[in-house]
Amino acid sequence: MAAELIVLRHGRTAWNAEGRLQGRTDIPLLPETEAALRRLRVPAPYDRWRWLSSPLIRARRTAEILSGRAVETHPALIEMDFGAWEGQYLSALRERDPEGMRENEDRGLDMCPPGGESPRMVMARLRPFLAELAARDERVIAVAHKALIRALLAMATGWPMLGRAPVKLDWSALHRFASDNSGDVRLIEANIPLEAK
Repeated sequence: MAAELIVLRHGRTAWNAEGRLQGRTDIPLLPETEAALRRLRVPAPYDRWRWLSSPLIRARRTAEILSGRAVETHPALIEMDFGAWEGQYLSALRERDPEGMRENEDRGLDMCPPGGESPRMVMARLRPFLAELAARDERVIAVAHKALIRALLAMATGWPMLGRAPVKLDWSALHRFASDNSGDVRLIEANIPLEAK
């Protein structure tokens, strides 16, 4: 059995606009983001797939607006936990502790904010979710988060999260993956644009 999963990052929030790390902090979409999303749609035939969302409001609202209905949430889709870094600016963290940040970021998949979660931990929680989708032979659109989608890309491509990503992702587009019963995943197509209504 196999599944297909399309992921989309949630729309913009005030913290996105300010460049802050959001993680699990439950920040809503900007009003202008909601208005812009209402003018967009998911291209056919993907619009008929089952919708899922991260439990965080910025993802849920993005999914509800684009799908036109209430959307089921799944805990595996929640953003990476940035722990003590949440609400902070990456540039300020690097300035405050350049050596410590460099060492942490040089760990790639094992980079972990104090009290937070590493990309490898995100991958570990995604694997059973992906296997479950495959066991049911499902086609799903999931609205999630940037760090989670980067972890999914790392799973699909073997990218160790060091250096540039093997594929440059457009954060306003859809990214299509396939998974199997083991939870292994591969990238089918990146950067599928949303369409104007």
